[in-house]
Amino acid sequence: MLNIKILGSGCANCRKLEAVARDAAQQLQVQADFEKVTDMGKIMAYDILATPALVINEKVVSSGKIPTIAQVQDWIAAAQ
Repeated sequence: MLNIKILGSGCANCRKLEAVARDAAQQLQVQADFEKVTDMGKIMAYDILATPALVINEKVVSSGKIPTIAQVQDWIAAAQ
């Protein structure tokens, strides 16, 4: 099972990123454990410059933007 984390304060963009990631996983029929990380100390441990950020299996794949569903699907497929 994949571990997918959304890093951010919980803002509108963070919620949008989570929705895109969930849609991507659902369309691929991939089981994934989603986790929201809002603690700034934990977010800073990932060495990102901007939120929201997407982390799949502890690898940062996106930060500071909302990727497309197709991009997220590519990252999910690569992580399996």
